[in-house]
Amino acid sequence: MKNIHKILIAFIGVLAVSCNSDDVENRPVIQPVTAPVLLSPQNDFNIVLTKEKEKEVATTVIWNDAKYDGTATVVNYTIEIAKAGTKFAAPIAVTTTTARFKALTVAELNSALVNGGFVEKEENNVDIRIKSTVGTGAEAQYSNFYTIKATPYHVPLASSHWLVGAATPGGWSWDGDAETEFPLVVGKTNVYQVKVVLKSGESFREFLSNDFTSGGNWGASNSRNFPYYSGLGYTIDSELVNAGDGDSNFKYTGPTGPRTLTIDNGAKTITLD
Repeated sequence: MKNIHKILIAFIGVLAVSCNSDDVENRPVIQPVTAPVLLSPQNDFNIVLTKEKEKEVATTVIWNDAKYDGTATVVNYTIEIAKAGTKFAAPIAVTTTTARFKALTVAELNSALVNGGFVEKEENNVDIRIKSTVGTGAEAQYSNFYTIKATPYHVPLASSHWLVGAATPGGWSWDGDAETEFPLVVGKTNVYQVKVVLKSGESFREFLSNDFTSGGNWGASNSRNFPYYSGLGYTIDSELVNAGDGDSNFKYTGPTGPRTLTIDNGAKTITLD
């Protein structure tokens, strides 16, 4: 009886292997036929991205369909970018869709550029193309590419504070990222530091948050001035004094030039190096 069971088990195993082998052999092979063709944007495209317009459409990428031979299946299209002239050695995937067009928002394009190592607040030459794929085993196809120009904006840390005032490069303005980001020191929870060009004899104020609009950040509860820190017993660098300007801002009295401003809330010190 045991021998019969062994024979049956062996027979079922052989049958299963045979069926699987037949399935593989009879499975239709999907072959690439025609690569997608990128239509837009082209080489004349140039855009300056801004945080204020992050929800708007930066550009609509359009291409012709790719074609494959074999069983009909869904084609996935990935928009790829790379630094111009690198032949897509390290492509960045912006997004994937099954349509033949995709409207990219300012935020989506900016995120891809920043993640791809493009220089913030500077014009970059960017190669863009379409990659098409089907299933898991078919060969990918790549479109032609165009070289566009794009200027990404800086993506600040959520924990950052901000410096605004005539002593800073952006002056008393929030327009066009004029404010100076004042970030936490990496690995610290209460030390803020920034290297900034300060103008002698002028004043500035520290703001705790930024809504990235032109005029929505001026509230007194959102900022700290000279008396705020002096009243808490902070040791403040001798080149920073009370401006006495009605808002009691910080006044910088040192020479005009690059300085490193540090506010250490643990040690209760404000220093300039």
